[in-house]
Amino acid sequence: MRSVTDVVSSGREDALLARVREVLPAVRADLEDLVRIPSVWADPARRDEVVRSAEAVSKLLSEAGFDDVRIVSEGGAPAVIASHPAPPGAPTVLLYAHHDVQPEGDAGQWASPPFEPTERDGRLYGRGTADDKAGIATHLAAFRAHDGRPPVGVTVFVEGEEESGSPSLGALLAAHRDALAADVIVIADSDNWSTEIPALTVSLRGLADCVVEVETLDHGLHSGLWGGVVPDALGALIRLLATLHDDEGNVAVAGLHVGSAAEVDYPPERVRADSGLLDGVSEVGSGSVVQRLWAKPAITVIGVDTTTVARSSNTLIPRARAKVSMRVAPGGDAREHLAALTRHLETHAPWGAKVTVTPGDVGQPYAIDAAGPVYDAARAAFRTAWGRDPIDMGMGGSIPFIAEFARTFPNARILVTGVEDPGTQAHSIDESLHLGVLAKAATAEALLLEELGRAGELGPAGDLGGAAG
Repeated sequence: MRSVTDVVSSGREDALLARVREVLPAVRADLEDLVRIPSVWADPARRDEVVRSAEAVSKLLSEAGFDDVRIVSEGGAPAVIASHPAPPGAPTVLLYAHHDVQPEGDAGQWASPPFEPTERDGRLYGRGTADDKAGIATHLAAFRAHDGRPPVGVTVFVEGEEESGSPSLGALLAAHRDALAADVIVIADSDNWSTEIPALTVSLRGLADCVVEVETLDHGLHSGLWGGVVPDALGALIRLLATLHDDEGNVAVAGLHVGSAAEVDYPPERVRADSGLLDGVSEVGSGSVVQRLWAKPAITVIGVDTTTVARSSNTLIPRARAKVSMRVAPGGDAREHLAALTRHLETHAPWGAKVTVTPGDVGQPYAIDAAGPVYDAARAAFRTAWGRDPIDMGMGGSIPFIAEFARTFPNARILVTGVEDPGTQAHSIDESLHLGVLAKAATAEALLLEELGRAGELGPAGDLGGAAG
């Protein structure tokens, strides 16, 4: 027989689920309006659009009922902070998203205009529909579902330069620490296992990159006169880059950390389907798929500067350079890994070629111990919203700012969630949001705020992290 408390709790839950369904159409319309703003901070010509995007987000949060909404900047892109105070004795929850987006690339390759949201087969297509303006939509839906009166304090922090590496985030956190302090931090910028299976992201690889330049000559030479005697820089660069992996495709740089991953099945056919791997092309590396994705380093050459095919001539190229990107497994130090990569490049050049390595960005990996009452509350919310328990998954990509949040608010519990799925194609052409996933994510977040408000079930505030105030 259910207790009176169970009946009341069930009634509140049912009402909340109904409210989420009611607010979703307006939330979707607001999301579409945001997607129409090409808020690409990486493009200097679109900086004004990022300002316009911040103003639009600020307006939405004000209309949702937040008491204090501010647009802030510490030398970088505008961010938005909105605050709703906690009831006495209740925790404060910080909800994070970002309103800047990746460049769209060649718009002609998109099936529909990248900044005109378009629905096809239950997915909403457009740059930022998922990454990460859907995070903003999720927070709006959860707050509106509570009619602007959630049982916890809610602070929304919407950053404006995440896609550019969050260079001013540290300054923002320092300058607005009191306003952003929270017991629980929900970062809505990650993946789900599928459109039917939710996930909590519990580990993320770090990032380090560099530019390596190879020189072999002080000027170009006629390839017919000197070819076969003196080396060209591009050939030397290619041989150098080839030393970064062994014949199986494993990273061959010495001194890099390798961790362990959960036993999650990721069959070859799903790898091929999710990645778009061409017929006849095999996977690289050894170990399980999830270990290679989540717990081992990866190195990718992401750009090369040399003579283009259209402008090529029969000339030995004197210098060439490449940008090398490395993912760092949780438990490793990104700066130490960059130093190891640099040593490898400097000591493996063929034919005595001159090598210069210029270090680039560094972002630390992060692992979360997802145990305790906050994570229990999150799993309960997911279970109700999705109809099944979330899995704990790693993330092969990097969200370096999570480590910044952890350093600034060491007692806060961090939940990494999101609305993406394997079909989202974030950062690529035809990025899209599965509308069913948006509904489930919004429902889960609204339920999470309700769960966290039940202080009697979660224990004293200290068990929630005690970061606020």
